[in-house]
Amino acid sequence: MCSGLILFVFLSLFASFARSVATISVPADPRADAIVVLTGGQERISQAISLLQEGRATRLLISGVHPGTTTEQIIKATSAKAPLFTCCVDLDRAALNTAGNASETAAWAQRNGFESLLVVTSAYHLPRAGLELSDTLPAVDLRPYPVYSADLNLTAWYRNPATIRLLMREYVKYTLARLRIAADRLLP
Repeated sequence: MCSGLILFVFLSLFASFARSVATISVPADPRADAIVVLTGGQERISQAISLLQEGRATRLLISGVHPGTTTEQIIKATSAKAPLFTCCVDLDRAALNTAGNASETAAWAQRNGFESLLVVTSAYHLPRAGLELSDTLPAVDLRPYPVYSADLNLTAWYRNPATIRLLMREYVKYTLARLRIAADRLLP
């Protein structure tokens, strides 16, 4: 009986999480001091660079860049202009996960005095990214900017087993991050 209740609560919370991910909308007029994009796909980086080129912010941090990836490779993959990288793009190669992205972003934002950030990442990753970033940057206005993959139908997530698995993995990671952050706050 108790395990059935726990399973019911878990699945209900998961369904709520999945619905909230499926309904995250792109801001009508996204603007901030700077942009941070959490790596994990070319679509994310391309979208962040487009926002920078449109003048939606003055600087961009690409967080979690693989150490072997060159600036030239990113420029080629995104069709960006090289001068944009010279003036306005920073690469973080230290972050290995979302918590690391948050830590590196916090150091970068504090160094540069940014008070607001557009947070560009996949829609399904935004809840966890927002959680980690708000924990490390409580005084910074975080403005989520979801990126939707063309091959991922989040509106009908419950119809595709692969999408359910993706969202379930992300929900578990999100839940574990919430527990870790809560424990960090309780324990000195």
